[in-house]
Amino acid sequence: MHTSPQWHDGRFRNPQPLWNDIPGSLRSLFRRVPHRAPVPGELSTRQPTPDSLLRAPGQGMQATWLGHSTLYLDMEDTRVLTDPVWGERTSPVPWAGPRRWVAPLIALEALPRPHVVTISHDHYDHLDRPTILAMRDWDVRFVVPLGVGARLRAWGIQASRITELDWWQSTTVGTLEITCTPARHASGRSLFDKDRTLWGGFAFRSSAHRVYFSGDTGMFPGLADIGTRLGPFDLACIEAGAYGAAWPDWHLGPEQAVRAHQMVQGRLLLHIHWGLFDLAAHGWTEPVERLLAAARPQGVSVVIPRPGQGFDPSQPAPLERWWPDLPWKTAQEAPIQATPDGKRPTSIPAVTRS
Repeated sequence: MHTSPQWHDGRFRNPQPLWNDIPGSLRSLFRRVPHRAPVPGELSTRQPTPDSLLRAPGQGMQATWLGHSTLYLDMEDTRVLTDPVWGERTSPVPWAGPRRWVAPLIALEALPRPHVVTISHDHYDHLDRPTILAMRDWDVRFVVPLGVGARLRAWGIQASRITELDWWQSTTVGTLEITCTPARHASGRSLFDKDRTLWGGFAFRSSAHRVYFSGDTGMFPGLADIGTRLGPFDLACIEAGAYGAAWPDWHLGPEQAVRAHQMVQGRLLLHIHWGLFDLAAHGWTEPVERLLAAARPQGVSVVIPRPGQGFDPSQPAPLERWWPDLPWKTAQEAPIQATPDGKRPTSIPAVTRS
């Protein structure tokens, strides 16, 4: 960790720092937002079976979004599970914090065992302790950014099953080369360990297919480097939900997610980091509505499967609006614009009152 170019003065650092409007962030915690979470019956899901998670004979790849940032990929017989969260809450305590809107779509023990589990960073909605504890006896590799391996070892995962990577470092699992890619974000699970572990995304590359998984990231120029060095990608899984004008450098937001997709040279965009937890002061359908509104004029191909619905990125089904038609704020009403250098913007975007 200490030899990493990202490590400075006892912590990992972004090349472009993160700007935060702390008072604005605190106000957003108490802002009343209509349709912030789905009512029963609004969130349409599919119940995947073990067979439906696997690619069919002759099919190159099968991808299944299981909610938030959990994705099951079957790429040429190498199976990948990203940021697995089967726990009830994304919180340090079991009795408080954001609670999942729907139960896990398939029991963890029913999953066809992945060959590799990747974890993008150690925030609670990406590194879930109950899920990791349930995997302690699995014969599976864990590929994680620097420092995250210590948490896994503390929870009973054997060190021999953990591979820690810095940005741009790679390892091979089965038919896949897995590269940890840069991201503009942060880490930590308490008030005392901020940025003591690294964060990142992943590029999964085989002889025939390439998939990019953003993890959590704000907008930064290095996304174009990812596309140049590792792309183009058949599928780009990019976070576009859970954003706020008071913390514009932490997450992309829908419009910048479309731009990020173009920068990494994605062919098909899968919208992730939404649809399971209430993590920001916006309507629960707003991210997908804004993403589609931004993608259409750019000619960007988008796939929005129901949670649990698998698809072949080379032959995605036509877009189906399975979510309800609810009011949402446009990019003009509630803009999300990252700072270039982590400094306070000359003008803070106004957010209309809900």
